[in-house]
Amino acid sequence: QVQLVESGGGAVQPGGSLRLSCVVSGVTFDLNAVAWFRQRPGKEREFVSVIAYNGMAYYTNSVKGRFTISRDNTKNTAWLAMNSLKPEDTGVYYCATDQFLGSPAPSGDWSERDFGSWGQGTQVIVSS
Repeated sequence: QVQLVESGGGAVQPGGSLRLSCVVSGVTFDLNAVAWFRQRPGKEREFVSVIAYNGMAYYTNSVKGRFTISRDNTKNTAWLAMNSLKPEDTGVYYCATDQFLGSPAPSGDWSERDFGSWGQGTQVIVSS
């Protein structure tokens, strides 16, 4: 049974930082891609970042230069380091995984449908 457990969310002021963690079990982690999505208030869930099994990382345009995705295959864990946070980064952040990382949409983002296993999410609030 695949399980993903996110942690690290919280409330920070604009300009602050958070580091989200995602611990994955029930898969051969070093063969899987791991992604982060978020659902902002009143909006649909959207792609944030993905790291392939070989460490290649991709980001949606709005977080490039501010967020960094990483993984440690010995710990079955992926992280999303978020810096220079903005109020518009507020939302629930979800970790997702799948063995096959296909090509992104023409927008450059991946779809929820590309990932078969999901965590429960962790809340991020950016507010002064």
